[in-house]
Formats: sequence, C-alpha cells, structure tokens
Amino acid sequence: MNAKEAVAKRINELCSQREISVNALANIAGISPSTVYSMLNHKSQNPGVVSLHKICFGFNISLREFFDSNIFDNIEMEDE
Repeated sequence: MNAKEAVAKRINELCSQREISVNALANIAGISPSTVYSMLNHKSQNPGVVSLHKICFGFNISLREFFDSNIFDNIEMEDE
C-alpha cells in the first residue's frame, strides 16, 4: 500500500468509527467534498498537509493521532 492509499484508508476508517459521512466531514472540516473525495479516490497526486490538518480538525484529532495507526506501518515507496 502506498501513502495515498493509506491516507484514504485511514479517512474511511475514521468516518466509519465515528459514523460520519464524507460530506459531513468536509462540512465540519471547512473543505469541499470534492477535495475529500479526490483524496479517497486517489485522484489527488499529493494530499496536502493543510487539507489533511483540516480533516483532522473535522475528526477532532491531531495529525499525530491520524498517523498513529498500523495502516502506516508498511508504506511502499512510490516512484515520482
């Protein structure tokens, strides 16, 4: 799994745990649903830290908490 896939998986995991839709998350985070969906569908080539930070705000967690998951333990290096 690469980093983009891991980020998408973590967002989906947190949405599921909190029983929140992607649209609701985007609304709470103050970003467009298309931004979140582009991260989930791997269309975003490089999910930005600012967007990710806003998503964390929507989940009421820190970036540290977001990345504190075994999902990120075996990230494959990507070609540029």
